[in-house]
Amino acid sequence: AWTRTSTSSQKEVNGDASEAALLKCTELTSGNVIDYRRRNKKVCEVPFNSTNKFQVSIHETNDTDQRYLLVMKGAPERILDRCSTIMVSGEELELDQKWKDKFETAYMELGGLGERVLGFCDLRLDKDKYPEGFPFDADDINFPIDGLRFVGLMSMIDPLEQLFR
Repeated sequence: AWTRTSTSSQKEVNGDASEAALLKCTELTSGNVIDYRRRNKKVCEVPFNSTNKFQVSIHETNDTDQRYLLVMKGAPERILDRCSTIMVSGEELELDQKWKDKFETAYMELGGLGERVLGFCDLRLDKDKYPEGFPFDADDINFPIDGLRFVGLMSMIDPLEQLFR
């Protein structure tokens, strides 16, 4: 959770270091996270677990595309395995071997720096199959978690790694 304390510049994060880093980065690049969440309501969530190594959430969006937006974050190799396309310079392309090789190079470079790396992907859900009010079920998953669009990697300094250098 992301909460504000008495002044707008002070924030408290409930969660692990990765969650804190994501929230702080988002706040710096996109503005107020609390307002963003209010405008893009989460309607379903599959929490991260050590077996899947990813987290999924589905959101209503406050934009011109009225379809639900499924977003996934987690271990980069697990994320890439669930994707069939990749977003490159604003264009959605087939995730072919060339892009998989580029992913592997980037992932190894970032990981080699001792940084924690997360992968991200998304998918706009078909409005006919997932109309407004659809009863998403996080326990008995009734929405796609494959055939997604890879959107990127994010690396963060791993505080534990820094302690043991």
